[in-house]
Amino acid sequence: MSPTRPGRLIASTSAAAAVLLGVGLAAAPPALADDAAPVISEVYGGGGNSGALLRHDFVELGNPAGGPADLDGWSVQYLPAAPGPSTRVQVTALTGEIPAGGHHLVRQAAGAGGSVELPAPDTAGSTNMSATAGTVLLVSGTEPVSCRTAAACAQDGSVVDVVGYGNAVVHAGSPVTGLSNTASASRDAAFTDTGDNAADLTAGDPTPTNAAGETAGDGGGPEEPVEPGDLRVHDVQGTTRTSPYAGRQVTGLPGVVTAVNAFGGARGFWFQDTEGDGDPRTSEALFVFTGSTTPAVAPGDEVLVAGRVGEYRPAAGHQTTTQLDGARWTVLSTGNALPDSVLLDADALPEAYAPDHGGDVSGLELEPDKYALDFWAAHEHMTVRVEDAPVVGATDGYHALWVTTDPGQNPTVNGGTAYGSYDEPNSGRVKVESLLDRAEHPFPEANVGDTLAGVTEGPLHHSRFGGYLIRATTLGEHVPGGLERTPVRDTERYEVSIATYNVENLGGRDDQARFDALAAGIVDHLDTPDIIGLEEIQDDSGPVDDGTVDAGVTLDRLVEAVAAHGGPAYEWRQISPEDKQDGGQPGGNIRNAFLFDPERVEFVDREGGDATTAVEVVEGARGAELSVSPGRISPLDEAWDSSRKPLVGHFRALNRDVYVVTNHFNSKVGDEPLHGVNQPPNRTSEAQRHAQAELVGAFADELLAADPQANLVVMGDLNDFQFSRTLEILTGEDRLYNPMADLPEGERYNYVFDGNSQALDHILVNRALAGRVDYAVARLNSEFHDQVSDHDPQVLWLDTRRSTPPGRG
Repeated sequence: MSPTRPGRLIASTSAAAAVLLGVGLAAAPPALADDAAPVISEVYGGGGNSGALLRHDFVELGNPAGGPADLDGWSVQYLPAAPGPSTRVQVTALTGEIPAGGHHLVRQAAGAGGSVELPAPDTAGSTNMSATAGTVLLVSGTEPVSCRTAAACAQDGSVVDVVGYGNAVVHAGSPVTGLSNTASASRDAAFTDTGDNAADLTAGDPTPTNAAGETAGDGGGPEEPVEPGDLRVHDVQGTTRTSPYAGRQVTGLPGVVTAVNAFGGARGFWFQDTEGDGDPRTSEALFVFTGSTTPAVAPGDEVLVAGRVGEYRPAAGHQTTTQLDGARWTVLSTGNALPDSVLLDADALPEAYAPDHGGDVSGLELEPDKYALDFWAAHEHMTVRVEDAPVVGATDGYHALWVTTDPGQNPTVNGGTAYGSYDEPNSGRVKVESLLDRAEHPFPEANVGDTLAGVTEGPLHHSRFGGYLIRATTLGEHVPGGLERTPVRDTERYEVSIATYNVENLGGRDDQARFDALAAGIVDHLDTPDIIGLEEIQDDSGPVDDGTVDAGVTLDRLVEAVAAHGGPAYEWRQISPEDKQDGGQPGGNIRNAFLFDPERVEFVDREGGDATTAVEVVEGARGAELSVSPGRISPLDEAWDSSRKPLVGHFRALNRDVYVVTNHFNSKVGDEPLHGVNQPPNRTSEAQRHAQAELVGAFADELLAADPQANLVVMGDLNDFQFSRTLEILTGEDRLYNPMADLPEGERYNYVFDGNSQALDHILVNRALAGRVDYAVARLNSEFHDQVSDHDPQVLWLDTRRSTPPGRG
């Protein structure tokens, strides 16, 4: 390949290339691509940082072509996340070639930490990359690029490929997120490149691979242990969550291989000591990490293992997993019996979830008979099993589901597990993934209420997404539980029906099938509500960060899909946010919006509502009115920084004025997980939700002070639970009423997370309406593996015939 070749972004199509790199040229055609050109296949900037195993940063290149790719005269270049005109570009010149279908490893700077060396690099540089945010460019030349924006880099014909990560200004499509001291971003084995970093690269364990196919952590070699050492596995595991030998080399650990992970970038094997020490606090098993190389061992192999003891933390705030890396081993014999698995049932797991320590529990002595998290830690990597396990979390996009070991623990109406308070996290929940080849053993597509009949068995591991899980070597038979999507009741002629629905990042460029599925739910299962408050409506270009903020295309496509499915010709109202000011998926500019049926409902428009103008209550001819409609509540208040602003609308239905506020409060991203290292976990995101609830509550107070009998509905994705302080702020002091409280405890949910059925979405009304409303959750999504959104919508019916009995609520 010629070093002067313009590469993957064809210079003569600069407008198309600008679209690919996230520039506002939405009318241009897609960028032309040369499928034979190399790509940046992996980026890692956490080398040597705190918690990292690898000592060096690296950039890995991939060659999707059928022949070798010549790199002589090319370079890898690095820009920080927000480069300025004087920012220095760091350049690493390349030589050699990339084998057909192979890799080329560029080693970069080393940090002070880490213990595992990269495989022999094909090119060595000295660039010190950020672990969380930056831009790597593959350039067909060695002169530093002059571009400092996505648009300028798109127009530079020497730029062959770009990977922006974190909050990088220069990227293709949208930047990939999730990189850290322990996580890289990598493409799949086919080097798929659609021109969108966020879609093409996935954050996960670093898997540096050189042109020879070597990677970090390869097993075998000349130093395999030949005799048992002084330590056993339980000594390495210790009686706390972290090993007393962390960071040290150990050798001659005996055990029997129980399972092998032969897929993905975190391959390795589990082995377990068959003797043990009888101490319930100490695990008798370990995981041996071999990177992207499948270890040459099999279940039943008797082994002696040596390596460095590491504590792998999948994400900030998570507990660590004790494992061996840089390992070597000797197979002494094969075909040995595997140790008996530990049965996980209602008697095995303590009801109490974790010690109320007030901080990091890593150094506490484990009490596995007292706390569920201690039980899990004390059985880390050991073979465990569940029998006839009920599914409490549907199969997700990563081929995983959740079961419960205790079906009697806070059951829901559909067979899930209800999350009813901070004191009841439901200790019986455990995740299940498979170690089996999915081509031969497809993972079940399960819904809540289904069963994995018989035995599901495998080593107890820790998910990179959080929580303990069974990496199943044996999967129970999937038995469907018969869960069906059932419609809500019809609306009576004297009722106004009002719904809230988080449609999960619906953007103007989404597939038509997504719009059709949402429309089918609205028509067939929600009975076409008179008013619908929508959350997570993205702009017309979706997650492409091109400056677009309008959502007319997105909403028109949804309205057209509803009509095509036999529903009404809805109209819509919304206010476009300022670019990148309302949080959510980068580039998506999510916001709240209203749909309404003009045959049933009139929207009272009052001009002047925009992204920064605050709605106020004013005196009108009919009493309380809004200064602008639609309008936003206190949009310039810091409580709404990087968060969606509430949308307020004035409606008239059946000769009644109805005021509706649809909300999407601050996300829970940033909160520590239930299974995290700090107990109780810190819920850092809720302070902003509390401030948001105070502002919405103040608007409700203002409206109800002007008209105590006003018909007020406050609804949406409040991102908090019915028992939370956020909801207390909104409902306390006789302010608003939550009809979810009238449901049985096993029905108070509309979202399932980590096997917990919980309520994040709510419809609240002023107390004067409490006796005139009916309410239902439409169970369309959260419990199903084929969900079109991760939230269930809800419907409220307002009876317009009568007034509220005194004292209601």
